[in-house]
Amino acid sequence: MDYPEKGSKGYLFSIVLVAVLGGLLFGYDTAVISGAEKGLQAFFLGAKDFVYTDVIHGITSSSALLGCILGSALSGFCAQNYGRKKSLILAGVFFFLSALGSYYPEFLFFEHGKPTYSLLWMFNLYRIIGGIGVGLASAICPMYIAEVAPSNIRGTLVSWNQFAIIFGQLVVYFVNFLILGDHTNPIIEKTAENIYIVVSGSDAWTIMTGWRYMFGSEAFVAGAFTILVCLVPESPRYLALVGKDESALSVLARINGIQKAREILADIKSTVDVKSERLFSFGVMVIFVGIMLSVFQQAVGINAVLYYAPRIFESMNMGNPMVQTIIMGIVNISFTLVAIFTVEKLGRKPLLIWGSIGMAIGAIGVAVSNIITVAPIVPVVCIMIYSASFMFSWGPICWVLISEIFPNTIRGAAVAIAVAFQWIFNFIVSSTFVPMYNMELGEMGSRFGHMFAYALYGVICVIAAVFVYKLVPETKGKTLEDMTALWRNRSAK
Repeated sequence: MDYPEKGSKGYLFSIVLVAVLGGLLFGYDTAVISGAEKGLQAFFLGAKDFVYTDVIHGITSSSALLGCILGSALSGFCAQNYGRKKSLILAGVFFFLSALGSYYPEFLFFEHGKPTYSLLWMFNLYRIIGGIGVGLASAICPMYIAEVAPSNIRGTLVSWNQFAIIFGQLVVYFVNFLILGDHTNPIIEKTAENIYIVVSGSDAWTIMTGWRYMFGSEAFVAGAFTILVCLVPESPRYLALVGKDESALSVLARINGIQKAREILADIKSTVDVKSERLFSFGVMVIFVGIMLSVFQQAVGINAVLYYAPRIFESMNMGNPMVQTIIMGIVNISFTLVAIFTVEKLGRKPLLIWGSIGMAIGAIGVAVSNIITVAPIVPVVCIMIYSASFMFSWGPICWVLISEIFPNTIRGAAVAIAVAFQWIFNFIVSSTFVPMYNMELGEMGSRFGHMFAYALYGVICVIAAVFVYKLVPETKGKTLEDMTALWRNRSAK
């Protein structure tokens, strides 16, 4: 078989581009709720057979995350037994089915436009199906990119996956904004009995139809992703792990050229042969570090901001909250680019530490703004600082590290565990944010909840910085095969 003497960057970038579409869908699916949640809440507040409470709305808004936990937990099994490519195709199918089902949850079984307890369960089922797709994509997309990318640009290419996630969120902010058009979100008020009601005169179109279009819009991107994944090759490291050396060499040669490809394949095969595939073959610490990277990425509270951005900006009385949400999306993309272009120069650890400090400053600034009287622009700027700091640090760099710190033989299972913890804490943070944000105390009223939520996130950011400084290894410039030696040495001490 003839192999190319020189690798093709165009070929590499084309297959990475398809993989990062999974990240775009990840961002799209998780952020679509930000524009739809108030219309959805108003719709189910009209139910006659149950009371749609604050807690139920928090769970419904976060129900996709239950699927994310399941999908990420299954990702290791799927990646190891069926390969990275087939697993991504499966994720695309789940995205597509979820988009259509969330758009029309009444399909076959229920009366259109009539909110009931059973319909609420069906809607959440469709959102969970989409979450399974997100969970699969969130673990396997960065894994796939890391396994095809040369070591000198691996961090940059994996960071593009985070860019795609944030770009997907920005796209859906725009799509939600365009779908809403001249319509307005419903006005929802709490009664003396702590029951929410929709104020008379609220826009009926938004309540009955608008949120459906927002969820359904994802079907177009999901369909394109599913088709395109069928055209990319399987990961060369997976091919080597299952004994398909010729196929692995072919993919590696097209990316790196045949001489370098043979060297990489030899390294891969040596790590496969020297260790068993037991999860703790390299000690407990590597699994602990991977899990805690995931836990801190969510515990700092970022997704509470992303999912409920319009509601948060509305509470700050700073004009159109949807416009401010779009501005935040643009800021997020800009600072994700900072990570992309500096991760191979500055390294992973410095970006994580400085990002943690910036997030702590922003979060505590929002907390203080709810204690003392300040201009509305102050907490808005603090939110932007908090969000921007996440985007050049924990957003992309956590995914880079999770995709590269684990040795080859345990990567599939270890990434699955780490990402499952990420989605568990994503669900915990997202489902508790609304009740915590709305907590009232004495004369402070709901400002106490606003202050407490952001003060808590700020403290966690400081703890995250200490964790990174003490325990996380720097992986800049190291090959995936170098991780075998690194963790073997650590476990031997």
